[in-house]
Amino acid sequence: MKHALVVGGSGMLAKASLWLADQGYIVSVIGRSSRKMNKLTEACSTIIPMLVDYNDEELLTREICSSVAAHGAYNIVVAWIHRNDAKIIHAISNAIRSASDREWSLYHVLGSRSNLDEIGEEIGGIPNCEYHQVQLGFVIENEASRWLTNDEISNGVIHSIQNGAKRTVVGTLTPWEKRP
Repeated sequence: MKHALVVGGSGMLAKASLWLADQGYIVSVIGRSSRKMNKLTEACSTIIPMLVDYNDEELLTREICSSVAAHGAYNIVVAWIHRNDAKIIHAISNAIRSASDREWSLYHVLGSRSNLDEIGEEIGGIPNCEYHQVQLGFVIENEASRWLTNDEISNGVIHSIQNGAKRTVVGTLTPWEKRP
């Protein structure tokens, strides 16, 4: 059975979590909101909730090791992390590596201000990991701009997974001065 981990998968990435389940994955979802997690698990029986604050590195490592022991090594990880990206990504990858030597793909979801080259250098080079970046932009409509909706974000992540692109921009990043 294929196994996916989605960090932040009960909120703006909920649709991506459900899509992965539809593709035949068991999907372990890290989130902090029990309300959002309950809604997600009610929608799909192959969603495995992991209510954990990813900033608690020790608990995060235990939960990942437990998840891998119960459901097998991850094939794919989708991660939306608000801060301390590198530290948390390395904690996740170390936990994965300690549980399995299987190759896996990481789709790292990043904000519009992120410097992809800098982050790629900081995070790249994880053993057995194919690293991908998904940068979130904005949408220009009727001469006004707005942030992406949760559906647009999930659709962009899904598109990136389907295409295996190393870098994907969801929405646009230009013109920068039009950001909402």
